[in-house]
Amino acid sequence: MEANASRYHGKAPEELDWTEKQRQKRAVAEYLVALEGESEPNPDRKPPKVISPSDPQSAWTAKANKRVQFGYGLNYLIDIENAVIVDVEATPARTYDEVVATQTMLDRTEQRFNLKPKRLAADTAYGTGKFLGWLLKKKKIIPHIPVWEKSDRRDGIFSRSDFRWDSKRGVYVCPNGKLLRTSGTVHDGRTLLYRASKRDCHVCPIRAKCCTSLDARKIPRDLHEDARDIARRKMKTKAFAKSRDERKRVEMRFAHLKTHHGFERMRLRGLSGARDEFHLAAIVQNLKTLALRILGPPPPKRKPALVVSVP
Repeated sequence: MEANASRYHGKAPEELDWTEKQRQKRAVAEYLVALEGESEPNPDRKPPKVISPSDPQSAWTAKANKRVQFGYGLNYLIDIENAVIVDVEATPARTYDEVVATQTMLDRTEQRFNLKPKRLAADTAYGTGKFLGWLLKKKKIIPHIPVWEKSDRRDGIFSRSDFRWDSKRGVYVCPNGKLLRTSGTVHDGRTLLYRASKRDCHVCPIRAKCCTSLDARKIPRDLHEDARDIARRKMKTKAFAKSRDERKRVEMRFAHLKTHHGFERMRLRGLSGARDEFHLAAIVQNLKTLALRILGPPPPKRKPALVVSVP
């Protein structure tokens, strides 16, 4: 959702020098308090390149193929069967924050309403190994989420999917039958690297399709790759196809906000302002759903009868 901030007045973080008058504004004060509360930077969260002086908590984004603008993420947790919004969370319009918001909403819904869903449907942005692992191992929720794949290649070189994973031995087997092993070192806090032997690669008859400029082929494996494999298997089931169709009801919620309620741009600033607006929007939508359930759909509009006067 577009923030109440001009897309033409963004500045780089090092260019910002808050005046005393700016510090007294609620949106800026919230931002500065949040900065002071951060003990150390999160390596998984990229620092912003552009910040709005009027609403610094909004994110500089070009999501959904729209123009680049400052915005907030409207995150709904919806009971698809009944089309009821059970929780809302406002975040800056960044994928990382929106995925974390889903964890917050699931935990909060379980605490408040004792709701423990058996499955969760979402789009590909949520198909990361870390989130899928959290869903399966900690929450025991089946993910109906497309896996976020980055390893497929289009240049004729073998992709990671061409290498077979041997779970018993904990190794990858290449298309020529050779083994790729890992030293156990974790890279970037979430990845293991499996490497082939240089001797095997140098004499391999299909080296041209596997190694380009490297001495030996290496394959990255997410620490939560087992969870990703489970999600991949779920993608082939009828239940997943049903969830994919039912997600249209979720997308309609966001479409109705803009087409029926004219909610295309924020009126308030700051994360607390976004939170207030998003909660009010969810309340309105749930009240409409309740009215439709109790009273039924409104009667169709009748066209007025034509009256022809004969002179």
